[in-house]
Amino acid sequence: MNAVAPIDQTLIPAHLTGQDGRNRSHARSQVAADNDRSAVLAWLARYADTPTTLASYRKEAERLLLWCVHQRGLAMSSLTHEDLLMYERFLADPQPAERWVMTVRQRPGRDSPYWRPFAGPLSSTSQRHALSIINAMFSWLVEAGYLAGNPLSLGRRKRRVGPRQTNRFLPHEHWDEVKTTIQAMPMGTGREQAHAARCRWLFSLLYVGGLRVSEVTSGSMGGFYSQRDRAGIERWWLEVTGKGDKSRIVPATAELMAEFMAYRRANGLSALPASGENRPLVLPIIGKEKPLARSAVHEVVKGIMRATAVRLRARGSEWEAAAMQIEAASTHWLRHTAGTHMTDAGLDVKAVRDNFGHATISTTSIYVHSEDDARHDATQAAHKIGWAPR
Repeated sequence: MNAVAPIDQTLIPAHLTGQDGRNRSHARSQVAADNDRSAVLAWLARYADTPTTLASYRKEAERLLLWCVHQRGLAMSSLTHEDLLMYERFLADPQPAERWVMTVRQRPGRDSPYWRPFAGPLSSTSQRHALSIINAMFSWLVEAGYLAGNPLSLGRRKRRVGPRQTNRFLPHEHWDEVKTTIQAMPMGTGREQAHAARCRWLFSLLYVGGLRVSEVTSGSMGGFYSQRDRAGIERWWLEVTGKGDKSRIVPATAELMAEFMAYRRANGLSALPASGENRPLVLPIIGKEKPLARSAVHEVVKGIMRATAVRLRARGSEWEAAAMQIEAASTHWLRHTAGTHMTDAGLDVKAVRDNFGHATISTTSIYVHSEDDARHDATQAAHKIGWAPR
């Protein structure tokens, strides 16, 4: 059975290119693309200034195109609603696995013969995420005049859950368990010591700084700098580049600076970086000082979460719920956790907005949980209609 290669290395048969797709629009197209792959590239070009979004969208578009060529035998622009239902089931179990699913633990590069589009079956959440991206792509291609209609628009519409319902954060007691795991990591060998130091520093960046994973992987230690105000008080800051290639400065608190200096010393470096130092924020344990890949950061975080869940389950069945939540936590959960804990502590929501690089207060408001409870209690106590007893 032929292995699946990346779409840019795949020779697509003429009848599958989409030049004569059944769903092609006969109206005047607003894009120059005359085949499906070119149309997808035109859509992706809109996200060139947001690398994280681009990578996510490109992955889902590539999976669909490869499925069309290797599994369905139809051009993307010939897909029907029924075809997309088949694709949804495929995402839940990509078969045959030897064609679609990677078999090595470390994700190989796109030029490797071991590369595959999937690391395994997608969870229900990941399936919804994938289809929402494809739906957005189809909608844009319709708007651009490339497709006549969106075959996903016929799907059963589910009630939209507002952003204030988010629960992708760890409550304080679960966060304390994660910290306990990190602080109890083995230190018997040099490698264990380096790994423990890196975990503690990485979690400090993600929680104290509230950084996105892309900001961790692209940032450098030279991004730390200090300023003194008129009263002579020195404050440290960390400059990072976030969404849309926008720079922002994050308060490097005394606690974060202490962790930073300890991490540098653990790696045989001076306590503070030289001006303009381009050393990565998080260092590899072995090899050259190159930035960690996003997948490596995610794996470090998931490793700590899994270890914490194992430790909690060993205490007894009453800890299963906590273990399940912590085990589900991802790198981005730490950002939600940081924002939630900031608002819990009474930090002004505008300060949280600026720390996190949010465009609006409404985005930051997803972290406000306990304030809503307090508002409910205050309203109940103070605002009454005062009917007479029956």
